[in-house]
Amino acid sequence: MSNEQHEPEGSAAPEDEVWTFPAWHNKIPPLVFGVIGPVATIAVIGLVWYYFSPQYTDVGYMPEQPVPYSHKLHAGDLGIDCRYCHTGVERSAVAGVPPTQTCMNCHTQIRANSPRLLPVRSSWASGDPVEWIRIHKTPDYAYFQHDAHIRAGVGCESCHGRIDQMVEVALAQPLSMSWCLDCHRQPEKHLRPRDKVTVMGYQADNQLQQGKELKEKYGVNPPVHCSGCHR
Repeated sequence: MSNEQHEPEGSAAPEDEVWTFPAWHNKIPPLVFGVIGPVATIAVIGLVWYYFSPQYTDVGYMPEQPVPYSHKLHAGDLGIDCRYCHTGVERSAVAGVPPTQTCMNCHTQIRANSPRLLPVRSSWASGDPVEWIRIHKTPDYAYFQHDAHIRAGVGCESCHGRIDQMVEVALAQPLSMSWCLDCHRQPEKHLRPRDKVTVMGYQADNQLQQGKELKEKYGVNPPVHCSGCHR
């Protein structure tokens, strides 16, 4: 007698079952390519647009300077005019960094032995300038003329912020092309009388009205074409 098992007579071997995708799977491609894909793409572009922009990467830049100079003390509390130190602001393409002589005009008598001013005294003795770290700088491929903006009546704080409140100076504006163009297209938002350019916290009764009048008076017509800044 055989131990082999036999299929009952009349029965057939089961066929391999064929698995099919459920009908709802057909909704996946439209959902991915029509909704998730575009939303994710827009989100990535938005994140890159902001987090790689000067508004995020540059604003707030505050390097440690060789001398702990406080603009809040000098420009704010003591009320020293910006032009006393930045002598080229009204007649040069750059505002200029004050020479050691400017510092020593006061500090030969005021806090003359302060250890915090040792780099200034060393500079005075050696003749080598204090190695200040530049904060505000437009790219080399962009042409910027400081005195032209002062003559137009653009206040210092429009670009530099409330310097008179900064113990340590930080970059207050992105200085990007779009930021510059916003001002060039609507300069009346920032124009003030020329004798108020260095006044911190200046407020006009009606800035837009005054700005339009000053724009006409000073003949302000800032360029918005490429060659205006890229020469």
